[in-house]
Amino acid sequence: MNNDEKLAPSIRLMRRIRIALWAAVAVALLMLGMLSTGINPLRDLSLDKLPFAATFGGPFQLTDKNGARFQSSTLDGKPYAVFFGFTNCPDICPTTLLDASNHLRDLGAQADRLNIVFISVDPERDTPEHLRAYLASFDPRIIGLTGTAKEIADVARAFRIVYEKVPTSGGYTINHSASMLLIDSKGQFSGTVSFQEPQPTQLEKLKRHSQK
Repeated sequence: MNNDEKLAPSIRLMRRIRIALWAAVAVALLMLGMLSTGINPLRDLSLDKLPFAATFGGPFQLTDKNGARFQSSTLDGKPYAVFFGFTNCPDICPTTLLDASNHLRDLGAQADRLNIVFISVDPERDTPEHLRAYLASFDPRIIGLTGTAKEIADVARAFRIVYEKVPTSGGYTINHSASMLLIDSKGQFSGTVSFQEPQPTQLEKLKRHSQK
């Protein structure tokens, strides 16, 4: 049993509430930014007009699950979905990775037009070796990445990901943004997939995304 599984139910509830609140704050800041640039988020949701559309993401270097350096340019020219999490996560991360594995299977040949990327926000524990062992339970096409604390922080900031290390009685856990981000073949943000969405909805989003 890992440290996170030893948390009392009330602490788990507080963690989930905190994640929800962080997500709400992120949405509020996004809408405020849109209004400040003259965009009405309730009237005009064209993604190419979002304030951050041109600067979302960007080049990065991390280390893959085999210990090799990974250049983000490897992803160029092909749409991908990226999810930030950690291997000691008790629920959201394994659920999302299992869903992604099932979707890759259900996409059939169309899955070859899409990359799925998992980036750890826990470089202290998620070494390449540990990440490789963890991802062995999921579709082998999922790209697993880790890196130094600074490298992870820089990539998370570029993708507007929020995460925080939270002490527990047995060590620590990590609260983090929980949605899968969709990046098109031009490197532009094009939407999200949430683990809370129905499976058919998730699959349909990935089908459409694989054509962008």
